Amino acid sequence: MNAYVFPGQGAQFPGMGKELYEKHTVAQEMFNLANEILGFGITDLMFRGTEEDLRQTGVTQPAIFLHSVILAKVMGDDFKPQMVAGHSLGEFSALVSAGALSFEDGLRLVHARAKAMQKACEAAPSTMAAVLGLDDKVVEETCREFDEVVVPANFNAPGQIVISGSIEGIEKAIEKFSRMGAKRVMKLRVGGAFHSPLMEPARKELGEAIMNTTFNAPVCPVYQNVSAEAVSEPSLIKENLFDQLTSPVKWTQTVKNMLRDGATSFTEVGPGNVLQGLIKKVDRKVETSGASA
Repeated sequence: MNAYVFPGQGAQFPGMGKELYEKHTVAQEMFNLANEILGFGITDLMFRGTEEDLRQTGVTQPAIFLHSVILAKVMGDDFKPQMVAGHSLGEFSALVSAGALSFEDGLRLVHARAKAMQKACEAAPSTMAAVLGLDDKVVEETCREFDEVVVPANFNAPGQIVISGSIEGIEKAIEKFSRMGAKRVMKLRVGGAFHSPLMEPARKELGEAIMNTTFNAPVCPVYQNVSAEAVSEPSLIKENLFDQLTSPVKWTQTVKNMLRDGATSFTEVGPGNVLQGLIKKVDRKVETSGASA
């Protein structure tokens, strides 16, 4: 059984989507519609923008979403999902590609998500750091020891966790995890503490948009970040999506559960190949590949 997975923020690159636009009429139509919905030329920034242009949250998130969803669309009959999952932002791409959300509604939610997250970042300066080489449970338990906000944000692969929190809290955590023998602890170049309690204002703002959006039953189970379990009920999909911004991305658990439920290969749909690498760290024998159009 082939599982399709969709990347999140960080997978962007200059020129992304340009080849899709030039090769496929349906891609042109979807990109042009995206410009109208967003109210600015996202295609100009994707096709001709700099790395710095693409690092802006308001650009990054819709750009990755568009690349992923349009790539799945142009695959045509080759895209036959039996199970899907997305990493953080990628969950929106997975939901659209599995038919739970329309393209238009998915893009509007991603746009609203980016704006809400940016606003929360500006209100409470914060950051994230990657912790490599320590047991997941050790990292999780140690995070509880800090007086400041420090929480596990992404369980990316065994021994590879991203923590999120206040600037002071993350600096203290970097020092402590380094002393504890982590192979590497590094602050990430991000605008805020994603998937932490500091995103609560964004969760409330995005939650209203989610609750006012129509969701359908997907054509296949969607493994959501919050639970790492297969979900097909629209009301539960909404509930999990509502909680996503303040909850950790359980990617390691998601991959394990997809393997448990019969996944024999994984195809990454979107820019980059980060998820393929993470999946290999969960199971070195499983087949992974990138989608092509």
